[in-house]
Amino acid sequence: MFSLTAEMTSLQIVIAASVFVVLALGLFVVALWRHKRAGAGDVDLLGAAASVETTLGPEGSVIVRGELWRARSSTGANLERGRAVRVVGASRHLLLVAPSRINSSE
Repeated sequence: MFSLTAEMTSLQIVIAASVFVVLALGLFVVALWRHKRAGAGDVDLLGAAASVETTLGPEGSVIVRGELWRARSSTGANLERGRAVRVVGASRHLLLVAPSRINSSE
């Protein structure tokens, strides 16, 4: 049937494939763990400056410290893209923002 050399080669292939799969799964789990860990801490964004990315009418998105966040206008007013805002609150993954005094005409 098979020679001893052919059987050893097949066994080596199976072992190498198994090691590869285990390492790949391990790297995947570590990547997910690190990603989840980065977002699991307290959010210290209160008072942070932000820029409106998609119009808040009253919900949209803002960029805070280089990250894109869902946000809602605290006044309920529409805030256009590019408008400077400040984070005044947060609820889970939704930020509450208000127009910055710099851009405000009030």
